[in-house]
Amino acid sequence: MKTILVFTLILISNLSLAQVQNIIEPEKIENSVQKKHLKEILFSDKVISLEKIKETDFLQTMVYQEDKNFDIRVFLDNSLINYLHQLDSSLSTEELLKKGNYQFNFFVDGKLIYTENLNSGAGTPESKKIKTSLRIPFLSTTNEDSWGKYLWMRFYLANGGIDALENGNYTLTIEIKPYLKTTVLKVGNTIARGEIKLIIPKKNISEQEITVQKIQPDSGWKISDEQFNQKKIEALNQKIAENRFRDITGIVIIKNGKLLLEEYFNGYKRDSLNDTRSVGKSFSSALMGIAIKDGFIKNEYQSLKEFYHLKQFNNYSSEKENVTIKSLLTMSSGFNGNDEDYESPGNEENMYPTENWIKFTLDLPMTENKIGQNWNYFTAGVVLTGDILDQSVPKGLENYAGQKLFQPLGITNYEWQFTPQQKPSLAGGLKMKALDFAKFGQLYKNNGIWNGKTILDKNWIKKTFTNYFTSHKDFEGYGYLFWRKIYKVGNKNFEAYQASGNGGNKIIIFTEIPVVMVVTAKAYNKPYAHAQVDKIVQEYLLPAVYE
Repeated sequence: MKTILVFTLILISNLSLAQVQNIIEPEKIENSVQKKHLKEILFSDKVISLEKIKETDFLQTMVYQEDKNFDIRVFLDNSLINYLHQLDSSLSTEELLKKGNYQFNFFVDGKLIYTENLNSGAGTPESKKIKTSLRIPFLSTTNEDSWGKYLWMRFYLANGGIDALENGNYTLTIEIKPYLKTTVLKVGNTIARGEIKLIIPKKNISEQEITVQKIQPDSGWKISDEQFNQKKIEALNQKIAENRFRDITGIVIIKNGKLLLEEYFNGYKRDSLNDTRSVGKSFSSALMGIAIKDGFIKNEYQSLKEFYHLKQFNNYSSEKENVTIKSLLTMSSGFNGNDEDYESPGNEENMYPTENWIKFTLDLPMTENKIGQNWNYFTAGVVLTGDILDQSVPKGLENYAGQKLFQPLGITNYEWQFTPQQKPSLAGGLKMKALDFAKFGQLYKNNGIWNGKTILDKNWIKKTFTNYFTSHKDFEGYGYLFWRKIYKVGNKNFEAYQASGNGGNKIIIFTEIPVVMVVTAKAYNKPYAHAQVDKIVQEYLLPAVYE
């Protein structure tokens, strides 16, 4: 009886799904190739319009080469909006487009490697309403910009594709489904599927590219004589040489205060100045601590009203007067600024074209978020900390940073990025040698002492390396402009606080082991940038020095 009831419910469910009428009439399917291959994904190494496409343009087997075109054609029997409407017929067209899109599933030899619910902003609303044929370029000889390019990067370089596709022969399968994210995630049936045999050629790498690079004289560091796993580093160097880890420019490891590993790649050398983007934000944290130690700023609990006449700026509210330095350092100031939201008025991309970044920030409205509680990545707030420092310390921030931080550390070759007012920008962009970034990291490991002199108060470091957002679901924590990160090796956890910047740049200070790591990279705005560095640290560097 129970079996009959379940069967009946499934039958009713399927019938009701089939009876859902289209919400929008899709384009007519008239192309003969599309008619023959409905609900299929076909692969090609050519860029051809639908009108000119022929059966012979599609491939069953392909040698994977990144300097060639790699396209897919998706032939559907309906448009996306109607698939989404079948998942929830109560939502309007606008709601469906805002809350849903395609789900892509990538399989290698039958094993699911990566699933992505495509961001709802990918693709035009018009195409999602009526289109039944999609051309999606994964690789393009003309560097064609599309969401397909970044989807492929996320699969291939950030989420295991490149490891699943070592040199050899493989079957790549792609399945597409519609999804809706309302209070729960709803995923529909497969609406298109296709597979191709991929041949991944072996790359010829020289022994010299793999060998662990010898530390040259005059590094400014004492050289460690401790042992490390050379084979792990050689395996890492091979992956960098094969371009399986991309755009890495330098790796430095300090252990017990001594230089253990120093390597450079992709044309970079010891003297190269690395643009580490938002790594520079963490220098604001250090300089604020130094200014408080010196008495030029009372403490991080001082509020904006002590530094600015806030009523002369737009969107004044009494809450703005209560924004503290600490809330700026922890990115919880309550300003309406969020760099991860393109719609946010305080997004950093809105700041850069303006003539005065301080005015831009102080003109922003406040949100209803309680100061100090809600975290949002907010570059403009860090620029504000730089201005507070600049007006508080003698002879301005640039001179103060040189005298109080860089000179004591023996850092002489560096370049600031400047605001339109020609003040050092603490938004990021501070260029420095990898070995000098390591000095900055080791200063924290030394509890603020360098060559017997206290540069940073150890209590400031303790506050800096405190997680103020223990319940935040999207990351592992945030201190005073340092990210908290847990690396896992086997059954061991290694806690670190790190300066982190666009491109995959890191200064990593481990809290419980005597290790500092610097990784410099130039994978700017690439979806794999941080994921690959996390993998390098977790699967190669940590096991090499601490297993």
